[in-house]
Amino acid sequence: MSDDEAQRVFQVVDSFEPGKFVQLLAEDARMVFGNAEPMVGRNAIAEGLRIFFATIAGLAHRLVRTWQVDADTIAETEVTYRRLDGKDVSVVAVSIWHTRDDGLISDYRVFVDLAPVYAA
Repeated sequence: MSDDEAQRVFQVVDSFEPGKFVQLLAEDARMVFGNAEPMVGRNAIAEGLRIFFATIAGLAHRLVRTWQVDADTIAETEVTYRRLDGKDVSVVAVSIWHTRDDGLISDYRVFVDLAPVYAA
């Protein structure tokens, strides 16, 4: 996956539309966000994203660097979260995903410390 393709994934995430994001995923995809329980399947992932998105006003990813190992992509990003109080908070995140031969993502993991986003 090229940087352009990774950027496309983050543009979809930043659209703040879970229904769009899950179209990038296989029906039985697995997603793990931080230390939360895994979500399995498009419906569960879309619902999990809706719940998370309700706690923030928006987000924007800046791609720092990507690595490609066979069908796995590792992306370092700086994510700016817009809090519900209107303040912006930026944190570093790493996302790792596996893309199947058909182009759909079957496993997606996000490693990020969201504590600064929710700090008073």
